[in-house]
Amino acid sequence: MLRLVYTFFLGVLLAIFVGVGVATYYPGPKSVEFPVELNSYGKEPTAEQLAIQKSYDIKMQQYNKDMRPYNRNTSIIVLCAAVIFLVISLIYEKRIKILADGVMLGGLFTLVYSIGRSFASQDTKYTFLTVTIGLLIVLYLGYHRFVRGHLSGAKIPRAKV
Repeated sequence: MLRLVYTFFLGVLLAIFVGVGVATYYPGPKSVEFPVELNSYGKEPTAEQLAIQKSYDIKMQQYNKDMRPYNRNTSIIVLCAAVIFLVISLIYEKRIKILADGVMLGGLFTLVYSIGRSFASQDTKYTFLTVTIGLLIVLYLGYHRFVRGHLSGAKIPRAKV
C-alpha cells in the first residue's frame, strides 16, 4: 500500500515540478486587471465608464490572442518533458521498479497537462497532433508494460504442419 501511495505521490510531484518550472522560466503574458471604476452594481454606466469598458475589452481581446501561442508553446515544452519522463521510466523499469513506476505515472500526468494546454491554444490541428502523440505513447506503454512481458514468458503453441 505504501508503495502505491509513494508511486502516485512521485507522479503528481513530477507533473507539478514541470508545471511550476514552465511557469517560472517561461512566464505567460501579463493578465489584464478589471478596472475598479466599472464596479457600479446595477447603476446605469456613465460615458466615462463606457470608454473604460471599451478599452478594457480591447486589452482583454489582445491578452486572449497572446495566450493562444503561449499555451501552444507551453504544451510543446510539457509534452517534451512527458516524453523524457516516459523514456527514463522505460530505461529504469528493470533496475528500480518503484521509481520507474512513479516516473511513468508522472510522465502520464504531465502528458495530460500538455493535452490540456493544447486545448487552451485553440488550435485544433495542434491539439489533434498532441492527442495523437499521447495516444501512441499510451498504447506503446501499455503494450510494453503489460503485453510484451507476458508474451515473452508464455509458451506459444506451434501450429502442426
